Amino acid sequence: MLLLPLPFLFAFLLEIHFIEIIICLFVLTGLLLFLVPFRSPANITDAVPLKRYDERDTIFSRSELVPGSKRYMDYYKQHPQKESLDMNFRKRPGLLANNSLYYNKKAFEEADACFAAVKLLHSRIDGTPSKEKQEVNSKDISEYLIKWVKQLGALDVGFASLKPYHFYSVKGRGDDYGQDIQSDHNFAIAFTVEMKLEMVKPAPQASIVMESARQYLNAGKIAIQLAEHIRSFGFDARAHIDGNYQLICPLVARDAGLGEIGRMGLLMTPKHGPRVRIAIVSTNLELITHSYKPDNSVLDFCIQCKKCAACCPSESIEFSEPQVREDIKRWKINSEACYTFWCKAGTDCGRCMAVCPYSHPEWGLHQLIRWGIKQSHLFRMLAVRMDDFFYGKHPRPHPLPREIIEI
Repeated sequence: MLLLPLPFLFAFLLEIHFIEIIICLFVLTGLLLFLVPFRSPANITDAVPLKRYDERDTIFSRSELVPGSKRYMDYYKQHPQKESLDMNFRKRPGLLANNSLYYNKKAFEEADACFAAVKLLHSRIDGTPSKEKQEVNSKDISEYLIKWVKQLGALDVGFASLKPYHFYSVKGRGDDYGQDIQSDHNFAIAFTVEMKLEMVKPAPQASIVMESARQYLNAGKIAIQLAEHIRSFGFDARAHIDGNYQLICPLVARDAGLGEIGRMGLLMTPKHGPRVRIAIVSTNLELITHSYKPDNSVLDFCIQCKKCAACCPSESIEFSEPQVREDIKRWKINSEACYTFWCKAGTDCGRCMAVCPYSHPEWGLHQLIRWGIKQSHLFRMLAVRMDDFFYGKHPRPHPLPREIIEI
């Protein structure tokens, strides 16, 4: 941008107007090539899973299995190939362990306290609605809930019509382990809360798990209040928060219009990228829902970028384009390798989140670049190289924030 005016200045000083005209045409042509909308590649990933997923197969459910217990024996009897994989993370210190790689007393103790508080919220995720059902207008209540949830601290809010593929088939965590998931809720309110950039950038150091825990708790408190509020209208509502989900949150949030699911398997939001946490409230209160359309500009950028894969400490993220797995075309992370690194690091890593170009702060130049990324395939190719030039292809983690450096 600094060099761009020089040819004009040169032409002006020499008073050669013909050159000015040629240069103007050249520059305008270049701008058109990069900024005029070009259709993004279609069908990069498949939008709808063809089956419901069993939560017991998730790495988080498997991490809670106690060796020697009946639940442990039953699961690995059915899935013997996974036991050897899971022994890798069981040999490591574990999340928030004091002998882990990035142990930090202050950060780990606060994170542990936040996660404990989230568990206390589990008793309030569901409840009995008021016997006096109010008559509500779907449009009015939808607009009201968006404003109210944002006042509580949410970043973005959206509504989705719930489909079978949004729900896990079987519960894999907590007291309802092994029970089929049945719900008559047809609508979902999805919202995000922001993870602070200064806490994410040092990932995988201790600040990342501290911020994750804070925002899981923040999202949980908002979801509990929202579910209680809806029940006060006389409608059913259930909060889905960390450690007690019936729904696959990124899928619901995507279909509610909050973002797209990218290479790293996380929700990519337009303004903060993957630097968010999600909570959901499902309900039978009728809402005005979003009609999901794939954002192929985000998916195409993920094809071009690959920075999360290049910087992943556990090499859990694919470099390839989406592949067909279980009859659906998508990216798939190696959850066993990822979680094993968590248990070594003592944190939930977050390196992919920290290096993602979409995680950059929301200010003027980055807003302009995001607009260009959405417009043009050529601009996306340029933006990847610009990000590598200014931030590095393999950026180093930032120092820990002063608030958690031990004295």
